[in-house]
Amino acid sequence: MADHPVDEKLPPLKMATTGLQHVAAMYAGVVAPPLVVGAAIGLTATELTFLTGACLFTAGLATFLQTLGIWKIGARLPFVNGVTFAGVAPMTAVVASTDDTSDALPIIFGAVIVAGLLGFLAAPVFCKAIRFFPPVVTGTVITLIGISLLPVAFDWAQGPSPTADDYGSATHLGLAAATLVIVLVLRRFTRGFVKQIAVLLGLVAGTLIAIPFGATDFAPVAEADVVGFPTPFHFGAPQFQIAAIVSMCVVMVVSMTESTADMLALGEIVDRPADEKTIAAGLRADTLGTAISPVFNGFMCSAFAQNIGLVAMTRIRSRYVVAVGGGFLVLMGLCPVAASLIAVVPRPVLGGAGVVLFGSVAASGIQTLVRASLDKDNNALIVAVSLAVGIIPIAAPEFYHAFPENAKIILDSGISTGCVAAVLLNLVFNHVGGGRDRDAEDVTHPMEAGGELTESSRAAATP
Repeated sequence: MADHPVDEKLPPLKMATTGLQHVAAMYAGVVAPPLVVGAAIGLTATELTFLTGACLFTAGLATFLQTLGIWKIGARLPFVNGVTFAGVAPMTAVVASTDDTSDALPIIFGAVIVAGLLGFLAAPVFCKAIRFFPPVVTGTVITLIGISLLPVAFDWAQGPSPTADDYGSATHLGLAAATLVIVLVLRRFTRGFVKQIAVLLGLVAGTLIAIPFGATDFAPVAEADVVGFPTPFHFGAPQFQIAAIVSMCVVMVVSMTESTADMLALGEIVDRPADEKTIAAGLRADTLGTAISPVFNGFMCSAFAQNIGLVAMTRIRSRYVVAVGGGFLVLMGLCPVAASLIAVVPRPVLGGAGVVLFGSVAASGIQTLVRASLDKDNNALIVAVSLAVGIIPIAAPEFYHAFPENAKIILDSGISTGCVAAVLLNLVFNHVGGGRDRDAEDVTHPMEAGGELTESSRAAATP
């Protein structure tokens, strides 16, 4: 009996090229969180290169867990794992609330370890409780993730530092705009592999354009070693603060919800529907990868949805292809020179690409909300209030100035507060007291019902 396409081992050259394609599709997403958090802390170029390499390395390890699997860990689907955007806003809130920024990463790592371990233990239960996270909740949270990150892109677009004389200059804004236009042109007029790596190509083109303006610094590449290893706890032993742990646990719930949705989608695309057992195993891989990641100075890991689209488009369903991509990520993490290349990219160029990258996250949330039956008053109210609560830290940054510092770690994260509001309001309006709404009974992803996303996925796979 022939192997299922998911378990097929392709010829080495095809395995390598298609694995690299998966890396190209998700590379910008992996390096963006350490760039945001590292910039907030004020890391040097060398430290930023180290942090970026560590995130690449741990993303590779998490991808191995997910695709190859051990025991009851791993969905064993062509599932790419990497640093999740959902944790960026809470992590920057931790940085902002820490008096000594040298303690910020240890506090973040401690919180991520606890959240990962608790998520691992909760995986078998969570896959049964997914009905409490319908599209009205997940769509709201994903939208808030994108909205919360957009100010970061706008800050990048203005230059390296708010204290610099040329911050917000026409040159910096012009570089950001040029990068944005390049990405949009590539997305509009190219197809296949080039279209998938449009953001990466935009970063390269923007960096080249910046050279004549003196905005590109190649020193990080010259100073980086060819071979290196992400030394465990390089930034210090993990510290455990309750407020930070609570904040990251909320992000863990969001991450597990997104991963469940992605597993349901991918299972349909590869003709191996994800059942409860598969989802539990996949969540264990996500959460164990998350718990291990801070040991090597990485952040919370989760599924990368853009790679699911790549599987649908190429129709290459082998999990071993994605495992090879995980191998490339590990190798990049062990090669500081490769990791340092992203440090060369000027901040305005990153800002232009970030508009697309972060805006796409918000758009993804809106797509999910389309399925949330917003014509029903209850659901429209849930979205309205949850978005309002989540946008408070963005629209009014000093809103919680009178609260204790520990509380502000959670409250200053629009993602955390918006998620809590959405879950509680959904319970009150759609579950408690017989107020059940049809949307509350929906699965997190329409794949179980063979819904519209399945059809669109198949359409995406049609040349």
